[in-house]
Parts: sequence; C-alpha cells; structure tokens
Amino acid sequence: MLKWLRANTLGTYLFTRRRGELVGEDEFGNKYYREKGARDWRSERRWVIFAGDGLEIDGSAVPPGWHGWLNHAREKAPSEEPLVVKRWEKEHQPNLSGSPFAYVPPGHERRGGQRQRATGDYEAWRP
Repeated sequence: MLKWLRANTLGTYLFTRRRGELVGEDEFGNKYYREKGARDWRSERRWVIFAGDGLEIDGSAVPPGWHGWLNHAREKAPSEEPLVVKRWEKEHQPNLSGSPFAYVPPGHERRGGQRQRATGDYEAWRP
C-alpha cells in the first residue's frame, strides 16, 4: 500500500473512478481514459494508467497510436480506429536504455573494446 501511495496515484485513482471513462488497453496492459461529458474531442482530458505498480513510469512505454491519441493528434483511439501499420514499420518497444537489451555500439567496452580500424578516409582535426 505504501509503495502505491509513494507513486502519487491516489488522486489519479479517485479522479479516474469519478470522472474517467475507459477507452481501451494496449498490449503492455496500460489503460487509457477520457473525461466523461467533454464538449468535444479537442478539449477532453485524456490520460493513461500504466500497468504494474506505477513505479516504473516511462513515456516510451506508450505505443505510437495511443501517444497520438493522448496528445489530441487523433480524434479516435486505436481501440476505435486502429492505426494502419506499414510493412516497413517495426514493432514498438519501450526505451531499453539501462537494461541488458540496450544498444551497445561496436568498440564499446561491453563488446570487447575493439572496433574496426579507420579506412583511411578519416583525418584527425588539428587546430
């Protein structure tokens, strides 16, 4: 219970119960809400309740379609009107920095510290 209160979600929980209308849920378990009784879609209040205990809140955990809806770039939520997925698009994944799955470039110490030698087209700058 203290962990939940530390994340400062009591006010959000009460507001969601009183004034929120569930719009949908994404593949990560995040739930998206809008304010009941708003005049139009441009002025309605929209928010997300992140899955889990709420301590690892990260904006990159919101998929692109839901991000567009939260920021009023889309009138309809992806649960009402799914985004058209292009064949070249990769599947969304949250920011992996700081995790074992983070990108590590060639030559980094975690990859052995060795990189390919320069090919001769590089010349160091001299003042």
